[in-house]
Amino acid sequence: MEGKRILVTGGSGLVGKAIEKVVADGEGRPDEQWIFISSKDADLTNAADTKCLFEKHKPTHVIHLAAMVGGLFRNMKYNLDFLRNNLHINDNVLHSAYEMGVQKVVSCLSTCIFPDKTTYPIDETMIHNGPPHTSNFGYSYAKRMIDVQNRAYYEQHGCKFTSVIPTNVFGPHDNFNIDDGHVLPGLIHKVYSAKQNGTALSIWGTGQPRRQFIYSLDLARLFIWVLREYNEVDPIILSVGEEDEVSIKEAAESIVAAMEFKGELIFDSTKSDGQFKKTASNHKLRKYLPDFQFTPFNKAVQETCNWFNSNYAQARK
Repeated sequence: MEGKRILVTGGSGLVGKAIEKVVADGEGRPDEQWIFISSKDADLTNAADTKCLFEKHKPTHVIHLAAMVGGLFRNMKYNLDFLRNNLHINDNVLHSAYEMGVQKVVSCLSTCIFPDKTTYPIDETMIHNGPPHTSNFGYSYAKRMIDVQNRAYYEQHGCKFTSVIPTNVFGPHDNFNIDDGHVLPGLIHKVYSAKQNGTALSIWGTGQPRRQFIYSLDLARLFIWVLREYNEVDPIILSVGEEDEVSIKEAAESIVAAMEFKGELIFDSTKSDGQFKKTASNHKLRKYLPDFQFTPFNKAVQETCNWFNSNYAQARK
């Protein structure tokens, strides 16, 4: 049997780097060749560029992680750019995969695509049940369209294109930018700076919102399982359980402990909290993988903080 050539778009990002590490650390198989590409290798918003990339590498399988991403405040400012760029990227990748006869594509969605007005916990059947949160509707609708395209490619051409929906991912190689990163890496950078400068730690919002955080290395192991074993076109939520949800305040306290920060903690309630919660059910995942072991939150935070401390100079920030 021919070996697999697995192309990972967005290969230099948080999840791509985690998959690369997990594969290198023994999860890879002898019949698999893994190719990690980043925006330096091709402009995926450009159809011709994307086609060239696929013709060059001739993948049999694709993990599609590439996207234009940003934190809450950048999304609010550039909804149109997030919509257009992500629609182009996703359409180009999926169509090139179809044209090249790729056997399977696993694309990465996000829990922010779920309806703003919903019941909790959210599950995979609820994606299209109402408009997403207004703060990042451009990104959310573009990501939702991957699910629509997957179904259409399956119905019209029999393609095995599917998607996963991770909750809040964090880990080494994240974007630790304070203004534009996601909550956890932003907090890690803030604690680092407050510690260096001997200042108080000011956290945006009340600290009350709750999130399910998934460690990038756990997500990487699950991505590889989905690529090899999961055969539905419908998406699957990859997340810790509802019982493992933590508040922003608890997350901040975990980081403070990991970084041995001894200063004062201030919550700036004049800043927006964003959505209070977006609890997702991992019931479907647990049906398939009842025994999957997630890294405990505090251990994952400690490892991420250690990585940031050791790689401060070259970390994205």
